[in-house]
Amino acid sequence: MGVDRAAEDEVTTVMVVDDHPIWRDAVARDLTEAGFEVVATADGVATARRRAEVVQPGVVVMDMQLSDGTGAQATLEVLAVSPSSRVLVLSASDERADVLEAVKAGASGYLVKSASKTELSEAVRSTAAGRAVFTPGLAGLVLGEYRRIAQTGPDAASGAPAVPSLTDRETEILRYVAKGLTAKQIAQRLSLSHRTVENHVQATFRKLQVANRVEATRYAIEHGLDQ
Repeated sequence: MGVDRAAEDEVTTVMVVDDHPIWRDAVARDLTEAGFEVVATADGVATARRRAEVVQPGVVVMDMQLSDGTGAQATLEVLAVSPSSRVLVLSASDERADVLEAVKAGASGYLVKSASKTELSEAVRSTAAGRAVFTPGLAGLVLGEYRRIAQTGPDAASGAPAVPSLTDRETEILRYVAKGLTAKQIAQRLSLSHRTVENHVQATFRKLQVANRVEATRYAIEHGLDQ
């Protein structure tokens, strides 16, 4: 298990975006010590976009208050030039508006700066694997917002089925994906082979027209399937 984790870290490149140089350097140092490859740092929206376009980082650790704008703006800019990147917000703010703004811009998760070094490295690792990561308490806030949108959105108004065309097994596996379980963990829970679970996951992604686990998790949240 330890070997697999080390392998994941070796192939995970990270860019740290924060307007405070001391904090930015500290985060970069901590992630380097944890085994990640920090390929760039930036202090603002424009710099983050330019450097992301060049280095195409696997994960971007993003502050919400930058030298020339917000973390949400930077998230939009970074994902525009590096669509395969995943953004993990690391901010001093736990305000509802900041959290929702970041998620709506495309962030995969939101961590407050009181997190420990271990919590940060685990969050980066999970983000790289396509899992949504939130500081405890903030996940419920995001879930509530997506449910509110779902209740007032087109699906609720039209009475359309919550999960069209998914089989019972695919729906069950989607619930586990939304809870952040890996394919191996799901296979153990359901007494299935790893390959079978992966096949179900890919079939579900195709049916829902989502590209990754983050988008699948959002779909599950919007339709109340994370329960």
